[in-house]
Amino acid sequence: MAKKPLHFRLNGSEKAVFVDDGQNLLDVLRRGVGDLTPKYGCGQGTCGTCTVLIDGEPHLSCLTLAETIDGRQVSTTAGLARGSELHPLQAAFMDGFAAQCGYCTPGMLMAASALLERNPDPSREDIVEAISGNICRCTGYEPIINAILAAAKAGGARRYG
Repeated sequence: MAKKPLHFRLNGSEKAVFVDDGQNLLDVLRRGVGDLTPKYGCGQGTCGTCTVLIDGEPHLSCLTLAETIDGRQVSTTAGLARGSELHPLQAAFMDGFAAQCGYCTPGMLMAASALLERNPDPSREDIVEAISGNICRCTGYEPIINAILAAAKAGGARRYG
């Protein structure tokens, strides 16, 4: 089977790779371009740890066919920080102890980032809805919700990359 060329922007940088028919975006990001920030969790679209933004909207990269992102913008957790300066969401997660094992953190950060881009002053209910597709087994969600509220107050809608 012949590979297909794929061109997209990842966190603001142009990328070009060859993909197989049916290859998912998570595999392309991790193995194809070396961005290890989206995590493999369930592989079935139920845990949310592989969440990335495609043109600003959250998508489960384990269920997204890589060929569908041709010409589009993909954002991952690697694109949030600017050098050593953490994005307000990352700082709030750190300050509020919102990451215990950290496995869900990339998906939570990307879901929260998309929320704050469209709603810079979300309610607690807005946050709960935005992260509802992301499973966390460690925190009980309260530290995550509180971190997102804190990031919103600190200007968390600032997008980098």
